[in-house]
Amino acid sequence: MHSSDIPSPSRRAFLRRSGQLALTGTALPFALNLAAMGEAAAFNAPGTDYKALVCVFMFGGNDYGNTVIPYDNVSYDKYHAIRGGGATGQGAAGIAIAKSALTPTLLAPTTALSNPLNPSGPELQYALHPAMTGLAGLFNAGKAAVQLNVGPLIKPTTRAQYHSSNRTANPLPPQLYSHNDQQSIWQSSRPEGSKIGWGGNMGDLVVPPNPSLNSNSLFTGISVSGNAVFLSGDAALQYQVSTSGAIKIRPATDNVYGSSAVRSTLNSLIQQTTSTHKLENDYNTVTKRALGSEAAITMALDSTDPAKGGTALATTFGTDSLSQQLKMVARLIKGRTQLGNRRQVFFVSIGGFDLHDNLIAQHPTILGRVSDAMTAFYNATVEMGVANQVTSFTASDFGRTLASNGDGSDHGWGSHHFVVGGAVNGKAFYGSPPPVSISDTKDSGGNYLPENQWHVGQGRLLPTTSVDQYAATMAKWFGVNPGAEMATVLPNIGNFGGAYPVDLGFMAA
Repeated sequence: MHSSDIPSPSRRAFLRRSGQLALTGTALPFALNLAAMGEAAAFNAPGTDYKALVCVFMFGGNDYGNTVIPYDNVSYDKYHAIRGGGATGQGAAGIAIAKSALTPTLLAPTTALSNPLNPSGPELQYALHPAMTGLAGLFNAGKAAVQLNVGPLIKPTTRAQYHSSNRTANPLPPQLYSHNDQQSIWQSSRPEGSKIGWGGNMGDLVVPPNPSLNSNSLFTGISVSGNAVFLSGDAALQYQVSTSGAIKIRPATDNVYGSSAVRSTLNSLIQQTTSTHKLENDYNTVTKRALGSEAAITMALDSTDPAKGGTALATTFGTDSLSQQLKMVARLIKGRTQLGNRRQVFFVSIGGFDLHDNLIAQHPTILGRVSDAMTAFYNATVEMGVANQVTSFTASDFGRTLASNGDGSDHGWGSHHFVVGGAVNGKAFYGSPPPVSISDTKDSGGNYLPENQWHVGQGRLLPTTSVDQYAATMAKWFGVNPGAEMATVLPNIGNFGGAYPVDLGFMAA
């Protein structure tokens, strides 16, 4: 099945009940199937527990090479020779970070990281970008983990298979290296133009929710960053809020032309559902639901507003957009009982990562915002007593080339990502550390040398961990049962196992 061959809702329902979705072969995006996780997991949630997943999407394609940086002498020298033209300080025309700047963000895993090409040799070491002191601190405190070299895969793929002309036997995610397509593929398994995401499709299969678990399915998936295709389905809806709160329908909530009487009349008209005109009734039903949802969100947020009798969060967040988005998520989590949800998924984002130029000048600012915002958010979950119940994680269009283009890096594929929370088996790296290489050298038999099988040119990482595995690890923690239910949420997960484990181990049981 191609990525565009998406079954109709009735067909999907049948496949879900028969447990056969794992056989469709459809590529799964990282985009989390999040609404699906929220709804499906709720059926198996014991007692009154609460869990939330928070996706931090870095639009533009984050440069992995200057985010999680090789630090041991051998690896660093290779990194700097590729990016900076030398083995010590930052080159005048290079994009490598000077090693002396990495000491404050050196990562100290509980278990030493061995080199897959030389297991008995010196351990590998990594440091984060100097602007990411917050995430480095969480890692070293055991509250964060690094997933190495993760990206979209339909099935495990080698470099030889990548170059194969047989796409039936060796399928690849479509339109690799395209921003819009890869953002859409990670969210919906289809290129740009997709209107329905896997999260929404899976949510369709479980609407309505069990009222004793998620009493209002509308608040299962909440975006604080505008429209997010992965939450859109045929019946399941995403709910959008701003950093200020619920988005109001002004004519229904504020005076119109200064007249409360006009507002009252208009309010009555747009909520009545007794018209003989079906479209008018449907429009009014949606409007009425929107007004009711706005009131529910406002009530939930009142719990963090001292002016409304609530208690403000003591955690300090930055004034930048990402920090304010995560602050809103924290406030909604604090008011979760008013919303009636025990499983929630949130989406926030930050842009600016398409750094073909000015990598050294601009990357520190946006990486610093990611680190500071995620650190503040984690601290807020500790303050609220839900650190073990809330997990945040990063995602991006793709990684970038390890090779420098002079002042930046170009579009890539695999990348390194962060998982943060009290339930994370932190202070550890997961996945396979890629050799530091941009070489295309082959042996006498025409096969790429071992250190060159990890990339597909210019240091574009060939993912050794799929987003399916990444998502499945979080889904299991979230409450999705392995087997048929997991196959429903992640229909491509059946292509992985063995050397590509379904549970990567970075979440506590």
